[in-house]
Amino acid sequence: MSERVAVRKTYKLFIGGKFPRSESGRSYLVQSANVSLASRKDARDAVVAARAAVKGWAGATAYNRGQILYRVAEMLEGRREQFVALGVPADEVDAAIDRWVWYAGWSDKLSQVYGGANPVAGPYFNLSAPEPTGVVAAVAPEEPALLGLMSVIAPAIVTGNTVVVAASPAAPLAAVTLAEVLATSDLPGGVVNILTGRLTETVPTLAAHMDVNAIDLTGVVDAELAADLEIKAAENLKRVLRPAPADHDWYADPGITRMTTLLETKTVWHPKGV
Repeated sequence: MSERVAVRKTYKLFIGGKFPRSESGRSYLVQSANVSLASRKDARDAVVAARAAVKGWAGATAYNRGQILYRVAEMLEGRREQFVALGVPADEVDAAIDRWVWYAGWSDKLSQVYGGANPVAGPYFNLSAPEPTGVVAAVAPEEPALLGLMSVIAPAIVTGNTVVVAASPAAPLAAVTLAEVLATSDLPGGVVNILTGRLTETVPTLAAHMDVNAIDLTGVVDAELAADLEIKAAENLKRVLRPAPADHDWYADPGITRMTTLLETKTVWHPKGV
């Protein structure tokens, strides 16, 4: 009797809450698994899905967004050993889950810290309130694979944005496994979209896309590519988070800068009552 041939898993893209194959039909091999190789069209499809999800996600209450993120953390905790089996160090998995919970806790507190009443010379109330920027494109770092991924996704979505993430081509399995978690959580489809494959193929499309409002270049290590992406992003005045320095400490307190950079501020004037 011949030996049984195991069924090799093919990890697909995560777009609009679904798992499509790349429209090009391409894939590449990572740790004995096939991973979809996203094309420029896949990147455009992901932006369409992210834009469609903006209204519902930004319109949800901050408290509700926090509940949904915390539910994701519960499911991540349940899959802890699966991430370890993929080669993610146990202490990194724990730090990534803790980071996600940390951001979830900010959902209904950030507006109190970042917004507020402004003193004005006149009989008016002047109030500033943060609002989501919209669709955010992000490049996840290669290392640490899971913690770095959490650190670019969570601050974008906790503030009401939707996100298209280009996972590191060298370490995509943590990203596609996270996609499976998100798909079975309460997170609405399209809030997080994950692309795997060559950064040089998908990220320039995202940087130049006129329906992307901000781009996070954290995981871009090629200085020439980063400069080109900033030039493309300038065409519609995208907000740009520059690449993380090589010595960045991912385990340190992240602070709120990554969240506030992805917010717009609306100021409202209202006359005081008699």
